[in-house]
Amino acid sequence: MQQVHQCIEHCHALLAQAQALVTSELEKFQEHLARCTMHCNDKAKDSIDAGNKELQVKLQLNNCVTKCVDDHRQLIPTMTKKMKESLIHWEIKVLASGHWG
Repeated sequence: MQQVHQCIEHCHALLAQAQALVTSELEKFQEHLARCTMHCNDKAKDSIDAGNKELQVKLQLNNCVTKCVDDHRQLIPTMTKKMKESLIHWEIKVLASGHWG
């Protein structure tokens, strides 16, 4: 019974590591996107302070945020590939440990 308990604990720890990896990658992605949109907001505020018209500033802000989204959307396949590769290594580690199934 103790062996089963140890196996469950080991698998849970490995699963937590895998979940932490995915969470970390998603958090980095969100942080990068947030920084990009904050930069857009700063540019819009500077533009308003410079006396530009509201409609012009709104268009500039919209274009900047759209570019942020487009740029970051292109990063998703690479991020997904990185997570899949890491999870495959995690699965191999679990299988090699003999604590699966």
